[in-house]
Amino acid sequence: MKRLVVLTGAGMSAESGFSTFRDSGGLWERYPVEQVASHDGWLADPDLVNDFYNGLRQQLIKAKPNRGHELLAEMEKDFDVHIITQNVDNLHERAGSHHVIHLHGELMKVTSSADPDNPRYIRTLTPEDYEVHPGDKAADGSLVRPYIVFFQEAVPMIGPASEEVEQADIFVIIGTSLNVYPAAGLLSYVKPRVPVYLIDPKPVNAPGNRPVTYIAKGASAGVADLWDHLSKADL
Repeated sequence: MKRLVVLTGAGMSAESGFSTFRDSGGLWERYPVEQVASHDGWLADPDLVNDFYNGLRQQLIKAKPNRGHELLAEMEKDFDVHIITQNVDNLHERAGSHHVIHLHGELMKVTSSADPDNPRYIRTLTPEDYEVHPGDKAADGSLVRPYIVFFQEAVPMIGPASEEVEQADIFVIIGTSLNVYPAAGLLSYVKPRVPVYLIDPKPVNAPGNRPVTYIAKGASAGVADLWDHLSKADL
């Protein structure tokens, strides 16, 4: 079974009604990035940051996986599908995908502010109990913070993601501008002669000079086209 590795960005979740940070009308227009998504912002006002992510969780709970998410999960019938996502939502998992790497953290999880990557302190919230309140503490006694990779912080999952891309028989990029590093650099780990597909309704300049098959559609229609193409291709 061919190993299909998929890199997804904000455009993957846009059809689910989940606000994106970078698009027009996105959350960055209402909240300066340095206030709510940077390490300095957390240190300056942790209550503001937690309140912002409480609001995001409320929005995510109401959102549903779109047909693009569902199709990627269904493609596991024909391919060994592994997803690397820049998104912090859990829509891939809710659609049924089994192998998902989150580069930038997970919105429905919280952790210790003193030791954020320690699995002992990572806790999954529920739709019934999704809010972090001022002064809430993790098991180590530090303030609870979102399990999100803030700007100014390292991306701990980039190593496993790079290894995943190196094993790809087919590499697919969906709904990302390829402007945010280190995620944008993952394309450089794709082995020569591995076919690369890019799904996005907007023009995207893929870094490097390797050939890319461009599907100029949104996530749902684009993944449907991709599956149809791959089912007919002699790969």
